[in-house]
Amino acid sequence: MTPPRYTPTPLSPAPSREPKLLDQVAQRIRRKGYSLRTGRSYVGWIKRFILFHGKRHPRDMGKVEVEAFLTSLAVERDVAAATQNQALSAILFLYKEVLEMPLPWLDAVERAKKPARLPTVLGVAEVAAVLGQLQGTSALMCRLLYGKGMRLMECVRLRVKDVDFAMRSITVREGKGGKDRVTVLPDRLAEPLRLHLAAVKAQHDADLAAGFGSVWLPDALATKYPNAPRAWGWQWVLPARSFSTDPRSGERRRHHVDEKLLQRSLREAARAAGIVRPVSPPQVPRTTRRCS
Repeated sequence: MTPPRYTPTPLSPAPSREPKLLDQVAQRIRRKGYSLRTGRSYVGWIKRFILFHGKRHPRDMGKVEVEAFLTSLAVERDVAAATQNQALSAILFLYKEVLEMPLPWLDAVERAKKPARLPTVLGVAEVAAVLGQLQGTSALMCRLLYGKGMRLMECVRLRVKDVDFAMRSITVREGKGGKDRVTVLPDRLAEPLRLHLAAVKAQHDADLAAGFGSVWLPDALATKYPNAPRAWGWQWVLPARSFSTDPRSGERRRHHVDEKLLQRSLREAARAAGIVRPVSPPQVPRTTRRCS
């Protein structure tokens, strides 16, 4: 009698593990198209919220725990109103976008007081004195900010294609409120900016020859247009001096210049010009024309 043939029992596939909560947050932030800086900030605040409540899972917490955390920021840590609002935005994102558990109105939170401070307004002579102390990229950035009505991050994120010398205009993409707008390029800045872009173009050509020259693109445009990341029009107007590693893709490339460069340069220039008041990059004027 022939013994029955042994047939091994097929192994069942290993159950897929759900990503950790903070990984889910990071993935959702990327899908929503938030900036890398906002993503890091949100993940950091959510982590602090969980640690504040003894590593309890947010699904097991709610309105009371959120109010306790936000109140502690204002009362115990004495944070600024903007800092508390950032923490609130991160937690609301967690519950709405990741856990799909929208929170009711948080009416029992002790809100951090927002101080009523007047901005530092420099006179014409003071502005000229500060500009006279600046050189290179910092000087160009500062003249763009003062001369064309842009916020600091809007300035450092400019792309070459958004500068129109013929129309003497610059298009600001994804400004405040996610809107595009057009602002004027002053005649006195056209030639310095043209010379600056010529130097940037030479640097970009050298990067391409060395096997680099790619730039980060938003909204998966690099997938839709594979050649766009190396195209001249998409390059940063104000690129960084050195390469860095993209934390998302791991690719080595030039990012735009660090905005802290101008902030430091302005403080040093103001000190050299004998101005003792705090000086920061100018805010965008209300007369800036917006696109519909």
